[in-house]
Amino acid sequence: MGEPNPARAAYVAFVMAHHPDRGGDAATFVTGLADLQSAQRRARYGDRQHHDHHRLPSRYDAPIIVVVRRRGLYAIPDRFRRWRDRRFRKPRVR
Repeated sequence: MGEPNPARAAYVAFVMAHHPDRGGDAATFVTGLADLQSAQRRARYGDRQHHDHHRLPSRYDAPIIVVVRRRGLYAIPDRFRRWRDRRFRKPRVR
């Protein structure tokens, strides 16, 4: 398949050893996870400070668009009209 990822192996080993559900301390678990994630970020981005992945817009901030289409016998003329409008519209290339 692929070669093993040592960072992932370290992450899994840490979680298995320190998870509160497995008898570990919750505070140690939280701080250890933060350390592992910051190490992964440093490995991925290096010392660059300009990566602001927390400032990127959320993909769920876009407006919701609801498309209502007719059903039944009324849908047939609508489908034909949409097809005709697409088929015979002017080219978009200038």
